[in-house]
Amino acid sequence: MHKLYNFQIWLHHKTNKVWMLAISEFRSALINDKIRKKNFSMLDNIRIVLVNPSHPGNIGSVARAMKTMSLSQLYLINPKAFPHPKALEMATNAEDLLAKAQIRASLFEAIKECTLVIGTSARMRKIPWPLVTPREAALDAIHSAAQSPVAILFGCEQFGLTNEALERCHLHMQIPTNPNFSSLNLAAAVQVIAYELYIASISNMTNSKNIQLPTQSEITNFFHHLQKVLTDIHFLKSHAPRKLMTRLRRFFMRASPDKMELNLLRGILSAIEKAVHKD
Repeated sequence: MHKLYNFQIWLHHKTNKVWMLAISEFRSALINDKIRKKNFSMLDNIRIVLVNPSHPGNIGSVARAMKTMSLSQLYLINPKAFPHPKALEMATNAEDLLAKAQIRASLFEAIKECTLVIGTSARMRKIPWPLVTPREAALDAIHSAAQSPVAILFGCEQFGLTNEALERCHLHMQIPTNPNFSSLNLAAAVQVIAYELYIASISNMTNSKNIQLPTQSEITNFFHHLQKVLTDIHFLKSHAPRKLMTRLRRFFMRASPDKMELNLLRGILSAIEKAVHKD
């Protein structure tokens, strides 16, 4: 009887351990599933924006490169030929991305809700801009995509992004390549950044902060307001701007003010306007 009692106690403890282990594994699976869904929702918040793509085959190849890394948001700005059979041919099982690709008439229409815009550039510019590698860009993009849309811009195959497009970017990204043979085709460039985005998302290296970032629409309104005030106080000469607004844009984009800080700056500008008009 004593042995039977001891066996029952042992079985009870053993059963409890098994249940506790099962519950622990179930909880871990739920947490991992939540993390996985969160990471992929971040990727769903990242837009690959092709500006004036000239060859439909490249659009299809880009869609394929995106899908291999779980990116799904393809935006096309004034594509020369799309839809097109060559795009479908080169997509290879990524036809669904082409079917839901968003076509826009202007770059602003594609990025106006975005709080982080990254532009790819293969050459140095007269006015230097914050420059990052694909790995650094991916970490920033995943961090921002946890809260709001992010756009990564790729220019047309022949000339890349225009200076006007690059001025709308918070960051410029360059892919390190062989200096003696640095040419990458469009799909290859997208594949490099898509891979880095995927790795950053599954690494779960980001700590999401409850900081609201301004959209491109709000940033654009701020710069319009800034330019108006600077003109009113005769600091900005319309006949001889000397790239002042470009330099100020670079300054504020590098600082990356959040929504509250941008509202504070708008408040300062409004106070200056009132003081000027009072005099």
